[in-house]
Parts: sequence; C-alpha cells; structure tokens
Amino acid sequence: MHDPTTENRQGPDVGTQYRSAIFTHGDEQHKIAEEITEKVSKEWYKTPLSTKVLPAGQWWDAEEYHQLYLQNNPAGYECPAHFIRPFPPLSD
Repeated sequence: MHDPTTENRQGPDVGTQYRSAIFTHGDEQHKIAEEITEKVSKEWYKTPLSTKVLPAGQWWDAEEYHQLYLQNNPAGYECPAHFIRPFPPLSD
C-alpha cells in the first residue's frame, strides 16, 4: 500500500521509483495539484505529504505487457485497501 507521507516507499518496496508524485502539464495544473495536496495534507493526514508536484517533462510509453494491465490481468497488482479507506470529502 502506498502512503504519501512516506518518501520513496510503497509497502516493503523502497526506492525513488516508489515516490509519491503528481506530474503536471502547465501552470494551471501545477497550481491545482499544489492546492489539492496541501488540502489533503491538512485534512487527511497528521504528517506532511512527501508528494512532489513536478513538470511532466518527456514521456515514454511502457512496454506492451504493461498496457491495460489490470484489464488483461483481473487478479493483477492492486491494493484493495485503497477502496475501503474512509476519507471524508475535502472542504471547499
């Protein structure tokens, strides 16, 4: 399970490839992402988020076997705990 307050970690896996990040295209997306992460940090967590908001930069498509992964592997890699967390709605 991913915890956005823990830097470079997802469950037992550690490394920069497990970092919490939002990649944006342009100033408007960047501003919105910063506002939402600040609100989530204050309203849902007791410690600050380690999530970084970064420009998207160059993009590479994943290998074919990664495409539509959960559709092609219905019992594939997912964490059901994400669907049962009781987060309240964010304030306006």
